[in-house]
Amino acid sequence: MNDGFEGGTTPDAGGEPASAQPAEAVEIRIGKFAGALEAAVEKVVKGQPGVVRHILVSLMVGGHVLLEGNPGTAKTLLVRTLSKLCSLEFRRIQFTPDLMPSDITGTSIFRPDRADFEFRRGPVFTQMLLADEINRAPARTQAALLQAMQERLVTADGEDHELSDIFTVIATQNPLENEGTYPLPEAELDRFLFKLMVDYPAEQDELEIFMLHGAPSVADEFAGLIKQHLFGGGELTSMRKAVMRITVRPEIARYALQIVRGTRENPFLRAGASTRAGVMLLRASRALAATYGRNFVVPDDVRELAPAALRHRLYRTAAAELEGMSTDQILQDIVNRIPVPR
Repeated sequence: MNDGFEGGTTPDAGGEPASAQPAEAVEIRIGKFAGALEAAVEKVVKGQPGVVRHILVSLMVGGHVLLEGNPGTAKTLLVRTLSKLCSLEFRRIQFTPDLMPSDITGTSIFRPDRADFEFRRGPVFTQMLLADEINRAPARTQAALLQAMQERLVTADGEDHELSDIFTVIATQNPLENEGTYPLPEAELDRFLFKLMVDYPAEQDELEIFMLHGAPSVADEFAGLIKQHLFGGGELTSMRKAVMRITVRPEIARYALQIVRGTRENPFLRAGASTRAGVMLLRASRALAATYGRNFVVPDDVRELAPAALRHRLYRTAAAELEGMSTDQILQDIVNRIPVPR
């Protein structure tokens, strides 16, 4: 979309949309864009529409995303496709056990001609960074991303080097049961807005994948699918401003608060969600509402995003692990017990 996303309307005092909406309100344009992005990605990566929409939500609120799934579920291809469709500068880091922190952030080299050190920027200086298989590197290297993700800057030799305003990390990880993986530190997990699960596609989607990627006759067509550019950094900045105008009624904020506090009181969780997690959940709900063409948040927005925003911030007790209860099951039970505001 080349017309930007500025403008739009303000909902009435009750939080509902105004009766006379212009045909192309900002929320409607964002909603159309979200549908176009899902359709474009679907031509390359089948069966992941919800994941695509949630990554778009993260981009619109300046959050980072952790994708978890078994090898071969097209996590890397999905991120590459999104970066091309969104016309964002893209870098990829393959995390390995011998990866050093300086391989991510950059390093200082001595310049004999100037008798001084020069900082050579690492791959973190980009707009969209793919941290591939992030849990295959030890904690020391994983921690190199912490400052960049939280503050969008890198400190080297006492000097701060700012990153792009729209710098976004999309990390992939294999399940911890896989050989050669390390658990991510809790502080690093908390820097991710969402943890999204990338599962195997449905049978029909998988058959289409076989036909698309296994047929040499469509190789050129497949290469052209990701050359379409839907928006760039300027449009993304405008979308972020528009999202901040999405209305959240007090009862919706209280609903999100009850979910967050419910995680702290659940006997099967030894650590619940923080205040920061609740704030990020509500912020993301604004963006999700915009992707559905609305200028106000409804309870279903909060319910839809609660698993993605909270699952990586909750830690089960030994009793829950013995009973085979997953974090998602516990969280779903918490959400189901809280009355939905009307």
